[in-house]
Amino acid sequence: MSTIEARCRLVLIAPEIAEPDEAARIMADALKGGDVASVIIPQYGLDDTAFQKLAEKLVPVVQQAGAAALISGDSRTAGRAKADGLHIAGGVEKLGEAIEKFTPKLIVGGGNAQERHRALEIGELGPDYIFFGKLDGDIKPEAHPKNLALGEWWASLIEIPCIVMGGTDPASVLDIAETGAEFAALRLAVFAEPGRAAAIVQEANAILDQKAPRLGV
Repeated sequence: MSTIEARCRLVLIAPEIAEPDEAARIMADALKGGDVASVIIPQYGLDDTAFQKLAEKLVPVVQQAGAAALISGDSRTAGRAKADGLHIAGGVEKLGEAIEKFTPKLIVGGGNAQERHRALEIGELGPDYIFFGKLDGDIKPEAHPKNLALGEWWASLIEIPCIVMGGTDPASVLDIAETGAEFAALRLAVFAEPGRAAAIVQEANAILDQKAPRLGV
């Protein structure tokens, strides 16, 4: 197992950029900064046609960098764009339907688990991962304390990997790593200043390399 695989890894949430070429350029730059396990691509306010065009530009950029491209919510878009998986932010029922229909062909995971009982209901479905927080929930520099607490509880009990949403400060990845969570998600921390995206990814990876606990040790 490599050093990167043995510690918490980054997940990026694609920024809210509607123009496909611009979004692809910014994402490609960010991914030059170092290890990223996966990228979740939300629809935000785009209509289905515009989201399809965006996904078809972003997915190959993500995959060429060695990361998994996950489409949030829309299985048709995921299929047409040849994405690696689906992120389901809706309820337990929607996630269960997606797991039944698309596993193991696609990675299927999700969240919207704001307390332990709901998290355990999601866990019983057998997703590939569970997500604590909202994709656009990075409204403060630090990760939300509730999400950190849920991640720590989950990681100590359940083998299914978890992703915890970080804050607008790249250093928030360390608090996430210290919970034992396998993945730390960043959005505005990386993309608020697109010209610095690669440097921020590099910085976050350096923090994890130097300070994150080793998983499974």
